[in-house]
Amino acid sequence: LSPDCSFTCHYRCRALVRLDCSGPPGAGDEDDGDEQVLEKDTNVDEPSEWEKTELDQAQVEQRIKEYNSQINSNLFMSLNKDGSYTGFIKVQLKLVRPVSVPATKRVPTLQAGRPHPQGVKRRTSFYLPKGTVKHLHILSHTRASEVIDALLRKFTVVDNPRKFALFERSEKDEQVYLRKLGDDEQPLRLRLLAGPSEKVLSFVLKENETGEVNWDAFTLPELHNFLLILQREEEEHVRRLRHRYARCRQKMQEAL
Repeated sequence: LSPDCSFTCHYRCRALVRLDCSGPPGAGDEDDGDEQVLEKDTNVDEPSEWEKTELDQAQVEQRIKEYNSQINSNLFMSLNKDGSYTGFIKVQLKLVRPVSVPATKRVPTLQAGRPHPQGVKRRTSFYLPKGTVKHLHILSHTRASEVIDALLRKFTVVDNPRKFALFERSEKDEQVYLRKLGDDEQPLRLRLLAGPSEKVLSFVLKENETGEVNWDAFTLPELHNFLLILQREEEEHVRRLRHRYARCRQKMQEAL
């Protein structure tokens, strides 16, 4: 058990875990202090009015021309013959927890008196540098869930994609609004509708804080352990209930 981040592992697995907990717990929140006061989470099912706008082919072409005329880089959008379009989105990674990447080291083991090289699967966990930004070239029909998968592949992160969520961030009236994108929403379409301004719209990858447990994100051994814990809690709860009713029954019998 690490005193800094409360990371827990089996005693036999301790040598295989590489987790840097040396940084102070609050170090990752320095530039979030002001923003957290101003942030307001909105419902994932309630996009803004302009986000509900449907564009026909001519409007898409006109929007792309306007978008390209407003940017000062070569990150243009381009219209394809099939009516789809391609372009770039910039995603800021604001992860509080460490991520895991694969690391392999071959260690000798003794078998029948002879050293036998055996590959040991290891994971190296670390904190992504604060303010990490990644540009992705995507299609108009690329979904938010696919953007998350692409970002994790870029950084060779092996954590379950369901542990992360893509948010849209906007600034209005000196407040910062965050809205979690649904899996099927199309970030490049939102980028086109909003225009190139980062204040109007930007994308942020954060931990998926849904308020509910994503059981699919856990491994089978972890799930088995959870089942054992639930079973013990249930047995303890049943024991207390039986004891309570037994005392009530005893009191009533004494009164009779």
